[in-house]
Parts: sequence; C-alpha cells; structure tokens
Amino acid sequence: MEGAIAVRDERPGDAEGIRSVLIAAFPTSAEADLVDALREGAERYVSLVADGGDRIVGHILFTEMTLEPARGGLAFGLAPLAVSPESQHHGVGADLVETGLERCRKMGATLVIVLGEPDYYARFGFEPASRLRLRSTWDVPEEAFMALALGAVGESPEAVARYRPEFDAFA
Repeated sequence: MEGAIAVRDERPGDAEGIRSVLIAAFPTSAEADLVDALREGAERYVSLVADGGDRIVGHILFTEMTLEPARGGLAFGLAPLAVSPESQHHGVGADLVETGLERCRKMGATLVIVLGEPDYYARFGFEPASRLRLRSTWDVPEEAFMALALGAVGESPEAVARYRPEFDAFA
C-alpha cells in the first residue's frame, strides 16, 4: 500500500466509493445495502472514510442505538467496518475505529456496541457486553457481542441493546 491514508468524515459524493469498499470487503452486497439504508434513515450517526488520495479504501459507520430500559446517555452501534482487501493489515481499520470512537465521545456517547471478532475489538477496550449487563436482541455468541463504556456506567439494570430497525432486514 502506497501513500498516506487520511481518515475523514464522509462527504457528499462519497457514497459510490464507500459502496465499492463494502462490496470488495464482504461476500455479498448486504453491508453496502445496509449502509445505504442507514444513511437515509438515521438522524444521528458517525460515518468516516479512509481516503487514499485517489479513492476511498475504508469505511466505518456508527449509528445510534436504544437500550431497553433506557439508561440515559447516548449509545452507538459500530457496524459495519470495511477496508478494501489490498489495504487490509496496514492499520487502516484501527485508524477508523480509533477516530470513530473519539468522534462518538465528542458527540457525548457513553457506550459503543459492536457485534464482531472478539480478538480484534478487544484491543480497543471492547469487552463482552454481558459484563455491562447488556444483551442483544439477536441470538449471537456472547463473546462476539461486545461493548465499550466511554463514560461512567455505574450500576445499571440489565438492558436489551437495540440496533436501528434497518439492521433487522439484514440480521
């Protein structure tokens, strides 16, 4: 991989490049379709790209989630994260995650949730969501449903973490 990669906010005109990365990174167009639907439906989100100068080589999206019962504070779900195959294993994904988490903090988020590879996300501080008394609406492996507290969570009642309804079509 040559040249510097810059992580920046998604801009108008980036949708096609983002879609290309998602289609290259995943076996079907489901994630690309999901991002398109979330871009249309979500009011509060963080969408970042890794810009390789001549094209987008990575993308990450964080969308608002709800907790039932509500705990107060803002929660985001990280999904999806994609890096074009030729740009993988060069720190692009890590740069996207770290920048995205910082952006979520600045927006006042107290919690970020991800359904993903435990070994990968643990290095950013994610832990099984069950340790924070959170459970998923989907039947997923406990170790893959992870959360990161960005602020004090204190003693909270058990809660169900709900992704936006657009995810239900792809779950």
